[in-house]
Amino acid sequence: MFVAITIVVLAAHDIPLAAHLRAVERDRLVTGLERDAFVIAGRAEEMLESGTGGGDPGLQMIIDTYRSSSGARVVITDRSGIATAISDEEVAAGANYGTRPEIASALAGAPTTGERFSATLGFRLLFVAVPVLSGDSVVGTVRLTYPAAEVGRRVATRVRGLLVVALISVVTAAGAAAVLASTFIRPIRRLRSATDRLAGGELTVTAPTDEGPPEIRGLAHAFNAMSTRIQRLVDEQRAFAGDASHQLRTPLTALRLRLDQAAAMVDSDPAGARLRLESASAETERLQHLVDGLLALARADGRTGVTEPIDVALLARERVEVWSSLADEQGVSMTAHASDPAVALAIPGAVEQVLDNFIDNALAVTPPGGRIEVSVEVEPAGNVAVAGEYVVIHVRDTGPGMTDEQLTHAFDRFWRAGGSATRGSGLGLAIVAQLATASGATATITRRASGGIDAAAAFRSPTARTPRTPVNRRTTEGTTP
Repeated sequence: MFVAITIVVLAAHDIPLAAHLRAVERDRLVTGLERDAFVIAGRAEEMLESGTGGGDPGLQMIIDTYRSSSGARVVITDRSGIATAISDEEVAAGANYGTRPEIASALAGAPTTGERFSATLGFRLLFVAVPVLSGDSVVGTVRLTYPAAEVGRRVATRVRGLLVVALISVVTAAGAAAVLASTFIRPIRRLRSATDRLAGGELTVTAPTDEGPPEIRGLAHAFNAMSTRIQRLVDEQRAFAGDASHQLRTPLTALRLRLDQAAAMVDSDPAGARLRLESASAETERLQHLVDGLLALARADGRTGVTEPIDVALLARERVEVWSSLADEQGVSMTAHASDPAVALAIPGAVEQVLDNFIDNALAVTPPGGRIEVSVEVEPAGNVAVAGEYVVIHVRDTGPGMTDEQLTHAFDRFWRAGGSATRGSGLGLAIVAQLATASGATATITRRASGGIDAAAAFRSPTARTPRTPVNRRTTEGTTP
């Protein structure tokens, strides 16, 4: 394609150029002949004015030399049109040229140029005829003739040069096309092939990143990152679907079993049937809680990373006030320590859900008489010692704590520290992890040295210069994250 375009461009350029070269070459030749004719006319003036008629040997030598060097025929006539000097050996002096139209015009005092067919020579001539003046009188003429075909030969020589240049251009274009194909086209075709395979469901496909210019290599890296992310998301969705179906199967099976038992005992044992129905109601509540968790996790997975400033301290106090009545019912003391101001960047609703899940988990494991402390602290950003870079939420309880293995699985979906019989759906911390990642935050679970755990989430402050890597950690140290 590139070579074809080059050929079309060269043709569009060179064909008009060849016609222009012909016109330029003809004008250049005519101009040269006119100049030479006037020079010869000046040399012939003395001979023609004297009317010697015998010719001038010096002038004859000049026109013979000019004939041999330029190829033009020279005819010098007197005022009557009779040839007095001729460069052509085949034509003798004394011939009458007065009938030639160009000679007649020159004798009338008008220089003439043009092109006509010569019946004597049998081909077209390019001619220049000028008067030989002596004062104001015309004493003769000088005519120079040139084969018109010679102009075509000279143009052909120039055009051959153009053709050589055009051929070199086409060869160069072919080479450039080959280089372009190897540098740009081939990597793009491979990238397109990889894209088609990915669109066809081959999620493990990758594009080569070691060929092409930096822009295409960068595009290939971006494609591979996209392919990897899609593969990971698909794997996560498959695992999520498998886990969800497994988790839903248990309460559904138990619910169906208890309803079947209640139906069988309605007539023979109404009290037993009532117990089975109460148990079925509990399974329904568990199923509802699990479905709510799945919906919350699905919404968390779909959240974007567009953050906005949030007053974390204000939200912490509000959530503690909401949960305090339930904590009082369980005999658990709940306090809030939130320093003002404590503004952090988070996606809308993330901080409230993180607090609710942390507090809900803490209430589930804290025994009566225990304590839950919710605090919001402003901490430096790791090794970047700039105060106020991160706002960290801490929810500390006095429960039994967690083992190393439990800390390892704390953020896994559907995982519960006490097994399947434990209260909850096993999705709370998974939701926290997803919301923290979407907000560019870090969620951690730490075992406290005094007992219990410290659940923390570090949100980036608007004054932070660099975001903290959003990785959810499980640690066993007795320090805060």
